[in-house]
Amino acid sequence: MRPVGWLREIRAIILDLDGVVYRGVQALPGAVAFLRRLERLGIPYVFATNNSAATPEQYAERLGRLGIRVDPDRIVTSAVVAAEFLQTQAEPGTPVFVVGGEGLRRALENAGFLLSGPAEASFVVVGLDVEFTYAKLLDACRAIRRGARFIATNRDPNLPVEGELWPGAGALVAAIETATGVSPVTVGKPERPLFQAALGRLRSAPDKTLMVGDQLTTDVLGGRRMGMRTVLVLSGVASEAAPQGDLRPDLVVRNLAELDALWPEPTDNG
Repeated sequence: MRPVGWLREIRAIILDLDGVVYRGVQALPGAVAFLRRLERLGIPYVFATNNSAATPEQYAERLGRLGIRVDPDRIVTSAVVAAEFLQTQAEPGTPVFVVGGEGLRRALENAGFLLSGPAEASFVVVGLDVEFTYAKLLDACRAIRRGARFIATNRDPNLPVEGELWPGAGALVAAIETATGVSPVTVGKPERPLFQAALGRLRSAPDKTLMVGDQLTTDVLGGRRMGMRTVLVLSGVASEAAPQGDLRPDLVVRNLAELDALWPEPTDNG
């Protein structure tokens, strides 16, 4: 494969995790080799995931088992970004009702918020929750009807795992939205907060940063809105390069192995 010339302009990379680096508990083709190449070339990267279920430390441990060593500070989750967003909206100690996993609950606690029941909550924050029940749906709706603000970590309808797609946080958000008629503030991709957090960690300008993801309507759309180059990989949610109107990535590859093969080596003059 011939290198893609504009890749020489890239100075930093944001990568999604699910469907890009791994699927379930399995590393995807070329992921480890590509990340090692970035290290060798001195190109900084961060991981940015809409999945709020785990903490950055848990993601770092999971990546380590796949042979990818990374500091938790280089893993930006929608849970962390949701907590950072709430810090701009409310004082520490504000009660929050959570629909979500350990990653979201711990991020909010670390940011100084009080996890509460629906009756006391000033905010309802919803992320991926594999133990979602009708009771949780009812509680979230009651809190929102009482005036609690509705925050969504993301609206991804699906989560790629080995051999299938599971319902994502967006499915739960949609149920609450449908029942209450209230639309949430969303902090994950394709909205700006998660991208801004990732760029801040990289200290990189958007036009010199590459977004690599497996979904047109989150990774590619959000990256383009931010002014970044985008790569769509077909190893996750997207199984074919079907553009949606003007929503086209700069490059489509089957997986990170193919992106690695297209990446140009540095030259003496640039």
